[in-house]
Amino acid sequence: MLKGLDPLLGPELLQLLAAMGHGDELVIADANFPATSVARRLCRIDGSEATRLLQAVLTVLPLDQYVERPAAVMAV
Repeated sequence: MLKGLDPLLGPELLQLLAAMGHGDELVIADANFPATSVARRLCRIDGSEATRLLQAVLTVLPLDQYVERPAAVMAV
């Protein structure tokens, strides 16, 4: 058992995050995003708000400091 991990970070998501490297991108999207048609790997975290999931992810995966824009949000 891993202690101190956010409960939203399940095994599938942790494996995906551990496999990421510099330049890889992670999309946290709502149910209207066409993930099944554009994602190389898909990990669903149903029932969670995007901001809450982002907080959880940032506890184990810092933003990449070597890219110009390490984070982006969609405009209305």
